[in-house]
Amino acid sequence: MDASLILQMTLATIGAVVLYTFIGFVPGTDETSVLMPVTLAIVLAGVQPIVVLTFFIAAIITLNLMNAIPTALVGLPGGVMSTPMIEHALYLKDRGLAATSIKKMATGSIIGTAIAVPVSLLLANVLAPFSESVKEYAPLLFVFGAIFLALIGKNKILALMSIIPLALLFQGLRYLYWGIGAVPQDKSVTTSFFLGITIGPLIVSLLGLLNKQARDQLPRHEQKDIILDTTEEKGALRHPLRTISKKEAATSGIVSLLSNFLFFLSPVGLTILFGEAVSNKEKDPEKKASMAITSMSALSHATYLSGIIIPLIALGIPLSPVAVGPANALFNAPPVLTIDHNLHHILSTNEFIFAIIFAAVIASVITYFIAVKYARKMTAFVLKRIPHEAILGLFISFILLLAYLDAGFINIFGVLLVGIVCGTLNKMGVNYGVQFMILYAAPWLATHLLLN
Repeated sequence: MDASLILQMTLATIGAVVLYTFIGFVPGTDETSVLMPVTLAIVLAGVQPIVVLTFFIAAIITLNLMNAIPTALVGLPGGVMSTPMIEHALYLKDRGLAATSIKKMATGSIIGTAIAVPVSLLLANVLAPFSESVKEYAPLLFVFGAIFLALIGKNKILALMSIIPLALLFQGLRYLYWGIGAVPQDKSVTTSFFLGITIGPLIVSLLGLLNKQARDQLPRHEQKDIILDTTEEKGALRHPLRTISKKEAATSGIVSLLSNFLFFLSPVGLTILFGEAVSNKEKDPEKKASMAITSMSALSHATYLSGIIIPLIALGIPLSPVAVGPANALFNAPPVLTIDHNLHHILSTNEFIFAIIFAAVIASVITYFIAVKYARKMTAFVLKRIPHEAILGLFISFILLLAYLDAGFINIFGVLLVGIVCGTLNKMGVNYGVQFMILYAAPWLATHLLLN
């Protein structure tokens, strides 16, 4: 590997860290909506595949940690993955331990990354010989994945009832586009539908503001003052493992290891499932909260990394919620990458290993330093200087542009329809994981179940 390529990988890693450090501090941004469009743009720009992979690995490590910082400091979730931590982070914040919780989150992220990278690479090599068999049954795995995620969620019956109607919506729009010639018969619109699911709750909330009667009934609040904790804890940079107990470290390592074997399931679902399970064993409220945020931070990194590394190296098809969503551009970004010719087919095993370890090490070191040293200052800067509405508006416009590029002008309204339906279901209790799985199960459901 020549020096110029390593330089490009280094710049891509640093660029991802810088970009997603600031985005991660903005409350309310969804991981898919901020990762997927940027990654797609980089792929379509013709950047070297190994550099694209390096950028993406660095981006998810940075974003997952930085999303947790606003949660610890001001009780606002940076993204979907940090939502499960809110209750526990607020408990620690109320006791003046916000700085400590940030350090625990940062250390948890290091543990999750350190476990996930080698284990995922090992599992990918074990599964690689069976890739053709797995591909053959991949559509069924998506169907079973949707059913399984529906059954482990809180609104089981509603989630199960939504599977067939949503499948009809997705596949119906595809047949409409094929029928009127908006897209060729050999192209399946997926990326923009996925982004429509992602921005669904936001679209529903924004459109709700157009209803004057509903708008007038909205509660009014005084301007809220956000107070940042000023306590400090020295020595974390030199001794990161001293910020957590041996039990927290061991538990975080175990749950991170187990989550790798369930890479095809929802990262949020696994984070909640394992995180709450291990923290509920603690009787002391403070120890319970500390265990929860440490293990959940480790899980958010482990689930995301395994969800991209294993499908990308072993299978070459997006067979996990992470691969289906944020990392979809690594599998399918026509005309540069397609399902039959993507990073799985382009990069060698050694190139995958080098790029993943290279990005993981550099991004982890930099983000840990930033989180421990500058988290409070950066949170204050983002909350004061970067309007939340501007970030959301930027990504909504980006998604509408991608919808147009995916299937023309009609697809803007198609994505709007997907957003309204999926956003409404999301607010009713059907989570993202179920909806994403239905999107990819829709072709099999339409051709093998509904037509027979």
